[in-house]
Amino acid sequence: MGTKIFVNLPVKDLDKSKAFFSALGFTFNPQFTDLTAACMVISDHIYSMLLTEARFKDFTPKAIADATKTTEVLTALSMDSRAEVDAVYETAIGAGATPNGPPQDYGFMYQRSFNDLDGHIWEIFWMDPAQVKG
Repeated sequence: MGTKIFVNLPVKDLDKSKAFFSALGFTFNPQFTDLTAACMVISDHIYSMLLTEARFKDFTPKAIADATKTTEVLTALSMDSRAEVDAVYETAIGAGATPNGPPQDYGFMYQRSFNDLDGHIWEIFWMDPAQVKG
């Protein structure tokens, strides 16, 4: 599995956001879409998770940026294993990144998160979609 990118965006109204992006021709993966999140397929390796603001807050201790005044995202990159998640995380910390909370282990997904030198949050994760019931 090659590296994929998931750009997480907070949205005020998930249904309106889904309707808007559907009108632009995007589709959503129903396996990873619920009342709090929608997985918008951009390409075979690029997705955007549209998250309600409440759900978005579960992933960061920072305030949500008002995208009408400033721009901010959580950039998530998939890895091939939990060990690779840890290795990338440790490399980032060694290069000057700061931790963004403890590791998260959801069983089907394992994630480590760090702030880059400018404070942007990067989430490095491994996920086993076979364990997610559709």
